[in-house]
Amino acid sequence: MARALASDGTPVILALDEIQKIDGWAEAVKLERERDAALRLDVRVVVLGSSALLVHKGMSESLAGRFEVLRATHWTFSEMKDAFGWSLERFIYFGGYPGAARLVDDETRWRAYILDSLIETAIARDVLMLSRVDKPALLRQLFALACSYSAHEVSYTKMLGQLTGAGNTTTLTHYLELLSSAGLVTGLQKYSGQTVRRRASSPKLLALNTALVSVMSGRDFNSAKSDPAFWGRLVETAVGAHLIAQAQRAGGEVRYWRDASLEVDFIVETAGTLRAIEVKSGGTVSASDLRGLQAFADRFQSTKAVVVGTGGVDLGEFLALELPGA
Repeated sequence: MARALASDGTPVILALDEIQKIDGWAEAVKLERERDAALRLDVRVVVLGSSALLVHKGMSESLAGRFEVLRATHWTFSEMKDAFGWSLERFIYFGGYPGAARLVDDETRWRAYILDSLIETAIARDVLMLSRVDKPALLRQLFALACSYSAHEVSYTKMLGQLTGAGNTTTLTHYLELLSSAGLVTGLQKYSGQTVRRRASSPKLLALNTALVSVMSGRDFNSAKSDPAFWGRLVETAVGAHLIAQAQRAGGEVRYWRDASLEVDFIVETAGTLRAIEVKSGGTVSASDLRGLQAFADRFQSTKAVVVGTGGVDLGEFLALELPGA
């Protein structure tokens, strides 16, 4: 049908959803695309699938040099607000999962949906079935730990001490990369300007959707809002997840920075621009609270320093912004 529509020279888009469910899909797409080229037909194929790792594996093995990745990240605050009328507070706690939006008024059902339909499915289908994981229980523990310590820098030594059968840091690094590829949690590296030092640094753990932190914490919406420390961690997680999604689309990278007692929450590098971003979610902000931001700007010239939240850019406005190129 696509070829018939394209026979008069009109470009045609052919979208194939849940492509990973078809055995040998990548080889078939490659063969048919080559046939399109021979027939001089402008059929533009879009392949989609809920298993990100499996789709990527098929592309990298059979379609190398023949595809462009269009990233569809978790829904943003603007999208959840436009689609469901969500407030900023509701987005901070319930996150950017549109499929779960209809359940938020029944938090028991919402929590079960996130756990069973999203977290368990992603771990079991996207990670355990597609990658070699010698210690599945350890991977699940690491996911839970990353949610518990989201927006915190955690040394591998501390992780090894809290995880049963952890083995070594190489295993943890690999498992963290798998969880990141599945869109669950990630570990930000320290910004230093030197690649070797970045990789050797302790990661800053970060959930890629605040719903994961909320569910794993066991707190309901009201108790989360009444705890300033926990709510502040959710806010920082929301900002970090937003920056990572934007940086992925813009071809950039997100890290953090620390030098002794001085620190900056997020360092974003895109298109030759360096941004230092500090998140403040409560109370007043004094000059001493921004010492890390100032120190980073002094050390790395031409840095764009940004405060998000109290004393800076409104949180809701920031979560609606896009990085250049995203």
